[in-house]
Amino acid sequence: MLKHVMVKHIPIMLLVLFTSACSNNEWQSRAKPSENAVASALDNQPDSALTSEFSVEAFSLARLPKAVRPCCAFGNAQKVKVGSLHIPFFRYANTLSVDEIGPHSYEAGTFSFTKSSPNGSRGTENNGQIYTLRGGFIDLAHVRDTADNAIALFYRIQPQLGQAISIELPEEIGTRFIHLKAFDISHLDNRQQWELAATIAVRLAYFMAEAHEIAQWHGYRSWVPWPEEVSAYSPEDLYSNMLGSKIALALLNNNLAMTRELYNQHMSTWLSASINWLEPVSRQQTNALFDITDGIWWDSEQAMPSKFMLLKRHYLLGDEQSPYLVPEQLAEKHPLWEQVKPLYQDPAKVHHLSLSRTLHGVDIEELSELVLHIGKKYQGSFAHIPASLWRDGLSHKNFRAVSKYNQQQDILELKQFRRDKKSQ
Repeated sequence: MLKHVMVKHIPIMLLVLFTSACSNNEWQSRAKPSENAVASALDNQPDSALTSEFSVEAFSLARLPKAVRPCCAFGNAQKVKVGSLHIPFFRYANTLSVDEIGPHSYEAGTFSFTKSSPNGSRGTENNGQIYTLRGGFIDLAHVRDTADNAIALFYRIQPQLGQAISIELPEEIGTRFIHLKAFDISHLDNRQQWELAATIAVRLAYFMAEAHEIAQWHGYRSWVPWPEEVSAYSPEDLYSNMLGSKIALALLNNNLAMTRELYNQHMSTWLSASINWLEPVSRQQTNALFDITDGIWWDSEQAMPSKFMLLKRHYLLGDEQSPYLVPEQLAEKHPLWEQVKPLYQDPAKVHHLSLSRTLHGVDIEELSELVLHIGKKYQGSFAHIPASLWRDGLSHKNFRAVSKYNQQQDILELKQFRRDKKSQ
């Protein structure tokens, strides 16, 4: 089994991963009421607009997560190889049912142990893939990563809202920065300013996820021996990331992320509730739907991390995302049809997601930008893309254009891959 092979060779690496994931990243913030808020609260008829006037005092900031969680490659029970070595008798299973979702842990990394409720026991996040009738396949690691990034960005943006600021993000294939222009907020009340900061934060956290998809395609590796092209533009990724943004926005606007513990507990609750709202199927049905799409959306004959284990990719980046539902006409032709047939009794309930570009009269897209600078090591992988799009820094406003060029390149590479396979 892979577990036995890996443990013999990398016990030190596992220890480092474990200790880094368990490192402390507490944050503390308090809402300090204004004089108007106190006066109104003590009045016989408090004005809710006035009592919501407060400023945030941050005693410690939520550290920006340095690495993403290990995500789940699209498919079920994939073969695995390390280098040229195929691992016999091992299949990578990554599906779960909604009741198996574990409690959230901010910046979890590879290992996470946290409480699902104040009096609950500690448990792991137990990330994986779940198919939902409204949202298609959902990758829980992607949901959690974007939510975490949104929280960290909020506590950097909110205290400086309206000022010109730059935020340095963890590197991937080069340095990454968020830039915000100065703008007037004098016409916004306290609550509106809070909502605007939250909306800016979750929008930019989502674009961080888009940058990660591009980085994976162009050679980014979180673990050097393991290429990640197989995960780039996976069809469930960005919908899952946007779902994380939407949940984070709800938590921020309800003041449910003022401390790490508070955020973890409410993120756990909201994540499970959101997946339930999207109408999850059983683990067995998720596995069946992966089997039904085998050879069309992914290829079980290819061992991870072969790039073309993934056949269906999603290149339509942007602030509006739609899920991929397994078509009934595809499912009914498969031997597992009877197992999934109940899922198609009602018309498809596809749920589209989007993020606001404007709020309270402020054009967020005009004042904010995420820029990825391409390191020299990776510039060769951009040879098929006009240099004007990336040479001086790749803006999130050009992500979709770059992805279109990557799509064209993938079509060529897949054709060559299939020709080479035939000639073997």
